[in-house]
Amino acid sequence: MADKQVMIMALDESDHSFYALDWILTQFFSPPSDSAFKLIIIHAKTSPVSAIGLGGPGLGSTDVLHLVEADLTKTAEKVISRAKDLCTSRSVTDVQYEVIKGDARNVMCEAVEKFHASVLTLGSHGYGAFKRAVLGSVSDYCCHHARCSVMIVKKPKQIN
Repeated sequence: MADKQVMIMALDESDHSFYALDWILTQFFSPPSDSAFKLIIIHAKTSPVSAIGLGGPGLGSTDVLHLVEADLTKTAEKVISRAKDLCTSRSVTDVQYEVIKGDARNVMCEAVEKFHASVLTLGSHGYGAFKRAVLGSVSDYCCHHARCSVMIVKKPKQIN
């Protein structure tokens, strides 16, 4: 078989993101040997200053920055560990895991270029219009700027 195309999965710590990973493993990597894709899972790790905010408390304090950096590193490790466990449970072994520092929007679009990806997959957080306008939308940004197909996987709404 010729070289496989690359699928990048943008992963954060949210349930929506892990739902999307589970969904693509089922849809595109089952059975793993038949997949047309090599999977690269990327977690974008924000900088401590971005996590605190420009006017955040104790911004000048290096102690606060070190604590936030340690927390962000711990979160990234948990995300990658959970992703590895999920992929292993599905017998998907042709996976590359990356933690890249930066804003998720830029990290994902740059990763598409770096790895020559054919598809970028993201989970949808399901934000409403107001929250999306305030927080921004990584998936919306990537749809407009990534130089590949972008697939947004939405977690179904729970019916009570």
